[in-house]
Amino acid sequence: MTAAGQGNVLVSRLIHRAHAEPGWYLYAPSCALVEADRARPGTAEHLAALPGITVLDLDLPAALAVAQQETWAAAHSQYAAQPTPDRPDGAIVATTTPKRWDGEPVRVLDLNA
Repeated sequence: MTAAGQGNVLVSRLIHRAHAEPGWYLYAPSCALVEADRARPGTAEHLAALPGITVLDLDLPAALAVAQQETWAAAHSQYAAQPTPDRPDGAIVATTTPKRWDGEPVRVLDLNA
């Protein structure tokens, strides 16, 4: 999320596609949004205002998943990437730190390319 405020071209393209193309969605887990805002103030407000971004609430199942992990942001992101009835294939975690996700049950999009 902080990559969006740092001019990452791939993030800009993802945001544009989510806004302009039907069937493209970008999810912002609220815990990850908070962490991004702490690292780069203003990030949360900016991303939440974009029409192509869907902020995911910390509901009870997500809170229970977060309680079992080391960091709230990573746990909420991993939880959000799991398959659901709305997203049977799950979601992809777009990140500038893909190594952090090694061994985790998520698909990753490396934003460093």
